[in-house]
Amino acid sequence: MDSPTKEEKRQRRRQRLKQDKVYRTMEVLTRWLDRYWLDAVIGLIPGWGDAAALLSIVPFVYFSWGILRSLPLTLAILNNALRDVLLGMIPFFIGDIIDVFHRANKENMAMIQGFVDGDSNVIRTVNRRTMQSVAFIIALLLLIGLTVWGLIRFGTYMYEWLGTALRGILPV
Repeated sequence: MDSPTKEEKRQRRRQRLKQDKVYRTMEVLTRWLDRYWLDAVIGLIPGWGDAAALLSIVPFVYFSWGILRSLPLTLAILNNALRDVLLGMIPFFIGDIIDVFHRANKENMAMIQGFVDGDSNVIRTVNRRTMQSVAFIIALLLLIGLTVWGLIRFGTYMYEWLGTALRGILPV
């Protein structure tokens, strides 16, 4: 009996990876969050929607880092996820509208499929953008921190303003 060729081994690996429970979970998350716009709907819940969007990235990071063992792919996925969170945090429902059009999970799934299928263009593009992803991740973390700080400051200001306004209207 002949031993399997490189292509047969690669094909078996692809099939095994695509049957993995985490891979199927990513497909379901991508379908529900991006195709049916659940990401934008959940984003309507202030604060919690963005936290849920960030939690939905866990299977993608686990698969890219833990199973595929690709640091560049993991950085690209984190870059997309953090950009999605930052865009979703834009107040006054603007971020939720952007979430309808910015489909980070779909982009992440396409990159993972490219890596699993051995698509040299996807692999080359992700590897080439590694340092850019690191810089963007640092910048996005800073922007997310500043946005959270600004939203807290704005909320505190509105709470104080409302309290002052109500004290002048309501009898004590």
